[in-house]
Amino acid sequence: MSLGQCSFTPVTDVGIGAIELYFPQNFVEQSNLEEYNNVSRGKYTIGLGQQQMGFCSDNEDIVSISLTVLRQLLETYKIPLDSIGCLVVGTETMIDKSKSVKTALMDLFPNNSDIEGVDIKNACFGGAQALLHAVDWVTVNHPVDKKNAIVVIADIAIYEDGPARCTGGAGAIAFLVCPDATIPIDRRFSACHMKNTWDFFKPIKSTASEYPEVDGSLSLASYLEAVRSCYTHFTSKVLRHTSGIDGLNSFDAIFLHSPFTKMVQKGLAVMAYTDSCLRHKDQNGNGVENRLDENDRAGMTKMIELSAEVWKNKTDPHLVFNRRIGNMYTPSLFAQLLAYLASEERFITDERNLLFFAYGSGLASAIFPGRVRPTANLAKIREVARHCIKRLDSRQRFSAEEFTETLKRREEFLHSNDFPKTPSESTLFPNTYFLNSIDKKYRRTYSLHEEPIIVQNGNGIHH
Repeated sequence: MSLGQCSFTPVTDVGIGAIELYFPQNFVEQSNLEEYNNVSRGKYTIGLGQQQMGFCSDNEDIVSISLTVLRQLLETYKIPLDSIGCLVVGTETMIDKSKSVKTALMDLFPNNSDIEGVDIKNACFGGAQALLHAVDWVTVNHPVDKKNAIVVIADIAIYEDGPARCTGGAGAIAFLVCPDATIPIDRRFSACHMKNTWDFFKPIKSTASEYPEVDGSLSLASYLEAVRSCYTHFTSKVLRHTSGIDGLNSFDAIFLHSPFTKMVQKGLAVMAYTDSCLRHKDQNGNGVENRLDENDRAGMTKMIELSAEVWKNKTDPHLVFNRRIGNMYTPSLFAQLLAYLASEERFITDERNLLFFAYGSGLASAIFPGRVRPTANLAKIREVARHCIKRLDSRQRFSAEEFTETLKRREEFLHSNDFPKTPSESTLFPNTYFLNSIDKKYRRTYSLHEEPIIVQNGNGIHH
């Protein structure tokens, strides 16, 4: 038999058919951090646009939060384990230089070893690439064996004590990727901007170090350059192959990767200005790209002013998780999708058009469009999204002093040479996986915490 002669019915509308979000129970107020760090009032809350920051103690790591969100996805949507043929993880949080997080997640598929996929890494961009890879996999493979894919994107963002620590966060998102999806991703018009930069990186100085090297000014400039370049490539591709679009007016919501929300506002301003330049060229066909410079303070101020309506209506309302959890790295972009789905927007009869901008330092970036379709599963997805927003109010607030002590304890645990290493107890949501121990060969074991616990640490009791 020649395999090349086999024919299968193509699938359509491949994309996100289910979604779940996990974030840790611990958080600290950014206003409290401003006071604790002796910086000017509003530096974090207004200057960065951040309200709160979620963080993990030493009993959670990249595997535990990935297990938690994947289990939530499987159980919430009652996904048959034998229906999955691909599982891809997007993360930059590394606990092993060889073994992937995906291999640990296979424990949740005890009778299904035929699941393709491993980890994808490039800073915050790995999550978007994992999703695009899964869309491609389902497009090719679902017609053959009717299998779907799952994407897990997760990170724990921690910075050493200093000016960047306020831009941390932690979270995990899981997607079911399938045909006839509620949120199809249009791969035909994805456009990239890739470049070698050193704006943010994590050299292997120590296997226990979680702290990156950051060039803040270069990171901002690289992000804005990527927005402009990606949107230019995207528009060019659309114009080559379709009758065109009405620029950003064609999209009901626009999501951008969020290190902090003020950067999203600047990124959207550059995108909106680039859109205007590309759609309003002079009689010679030349754009006006150079009239304003995103790296000039006055130029950026003007761009923000010009994009105020787009920001107000299509991006700002969907940053609730980003403001209250912080930079989750890979999940930061897609948390905005979840917030959008939780909104009062009417999705019952009409489709909604979405635009995603993904960015990862180093650098890798892409723009791709998607849609929200009024499928039978939409109500369930929106219910999950609204529950996630409500869960933000169920977290445990830590003082800035307690937050600092918790991260110190986490660092000491990772650097300890006393084996087996057992982390301290800390607050956890019910149905959360946690790290049990690390043995002398650095093998990690995990357990599922099913009930709320009361934890006492040196600074008080948390319920």
